[in-house]
Amino acid sequence: AMAIGFGNQGLLEKYNFLSVFTVICALTAGSAFLMWIGEQITENGIGNGISIVLIINIISRIPQDFTSLYAQFMKDKSFAKAFIAGIVIIAIVLITVILTIILNGAERRIPVQYAKKVQGRKTYGGQSSHIPLKVNTGGVIPIIFASSLMQLPVVIASFFGNNQTGFLGQLLRVLSSRNWFKKENWVYSIGALIYVILVIFFAYFYTSITFNPLEIADNMKKQGGFVPGIRPGKPTSEYLTKILNYIVFIGAIGLIIVALIPIICNGLFGADVSFGGTSLIIIVGVILETMKQVESMMLVRNYKGFLDN
Repeated sequence: AMAIGFGNQGLLEKYNFLSVFTVICALTAGSAFLMWIGEQITENGIGNGISIVLIINIISRIPQDFTSLYAQFMKDKSFAKAFIAGIVIIAIVLITVILTIILNGAERRIPVQYAKKVQGRKTYGGQSSHIPLKVNTGGVIPIIFASSLMQLPVVIASFFGNNQTGFLGQLLRVLSSRNWFKKENWVYSIGALIYVILVIFFAYFYTSITFNPLEIADNMKKQGGFVPGIRPGKPTSEYLTKILNYIVFIGAIGLIIVALIPIICNGLFGADVSFGGTSLIIIVGVILETMKQVESMMLVRNYKGFLDN
């Protein structure tokens, strides 16, 4: 698919079998080498190697994006206009980053109490714990699924040429995020509404696959655990489902806001940047996960040092 894309963009001077085969071999070998590097980082280093390689590629494009924003909104402008533009750009970036961090770390903790069991002179149970329900349960998966599903017709149509007319051409323009929020033609922004619906759908769909309230309620009942004020078994499962549906919707709305901010800026102000909301969510998620792993390793080393002494 990438070889065909390179040919359509004119990156291949000779668009023949040998050129396409060479591109495929180079991309396959490069991908395999990067996967090997990622596995080495995972085994011998810190964090998920593949994720770290991925965010390095994303971060490498940030200077180019900021240079493009500077040339578009600040270069050859008066000091006042350039200063205001710089403040607005920094504010939008900071708000998006803070929202992404909150979205990745936010969770609803369901309190769980375990019944006491007395066997002989010993008492078991009686502890209190909680079930952490993350607001952004699906991570970046709903955005990736929604974007891929919307771009699939656009990619297929590009194989037959970019000059599609009639209803098909209008549909492809609606599905392409490049045409959303354009001042000259707002009708294409209907695609953003389709995008919002798909993100919400995939957020619930992915959560339903990865989280089973009935199984959790059954395990809690077997272990003597219960949610205060809720009967064990099916009532607990229904309670968890109700809470989960509520927080998944909040998480989906947060994902939509983060994903649409760059698209809105591109449509309204013409800010042409490759750095999107999906990339930011991946970067923040990987950095937070790596920091947690570093903290865990430091904690283990401190305990070992304490025990050795």
